[in-house]
Amino acid sequence: MSVRLLAALQGDLSKMMAQELNSARVAVTTGVREATQGLKSELRSQIEGSGLGSRLANTWRGVVYPKGRPSLGSAGLVYSRAPVVIAAHDQGALIRSKNGFWLAIPLPAAGTGPRGKRMTPGLWERMRGQRLRFVYRSGKPSLLVADNFRAKTGKRGGFAAASASAQKSGRGLTTVPIFLLVPQAQLKKKFDIAGAAQRWQDRLMVLVTQSWPEESADT
Repeated sequence: MSVRLLAALQGDLSKMMAQELNSARVAVTTGVREATQGLKSELRSQIEGSGLGSRLANTWRGVVYPKGRPSLGSAGLVYSRAPVVIAAHDQGALIRSKNGFWLAIPLPAAGTGPRGKRMTPGLWERMRGQRLRFVYRSGKPSLLVADNFRAKTGKRGGFAAASASAQKSGRGLTTVPIFLLVPQAQLKKKFDIAGAAQRWQDRLMVLVTQSWPEESADT
């Protein structure tokens, strides 16, 4: 009689321990997944809040390992597909021209390129079929300007290239600054990646505890 009871107790304990171990795997994996998703969402929000747009924000991706199964050793990875751009805004990088001359910063009149592409002097000239003129300013940033423009009428305003007849008469013509030229530019620190990562690291234990299956907690 006592032998049978001992065997029964041993069998129940083994089953209970196996269930508890499985619950731990599920809780750890679920907590890590929630922390990974939370960190990714916070970093995306930082980018959108800084005005850099959803396209750069969506370069943040998150993945949990091992894939497809719960594990006590689950780990989350959050990374960006644009690490150079992200690092520059996270650290506040100093940017210089590759060829050692000027950085051309588009002014509002420059507009945007095809599909929202960032405008450059070469792209602007190809699109407009017009050469930009360099204007040196002592003690101030130099300019690339477009001559023979006329102010648009209407609510939107702006400028447009003057017609041949307008250029011939010379009436209403103006010169419009298109690019600001500077030797270098200092990016301000816009993100706090390390701070966000630490916040979600600190919340991980709470997330794991909250993810523990109820049936396991009642056992």
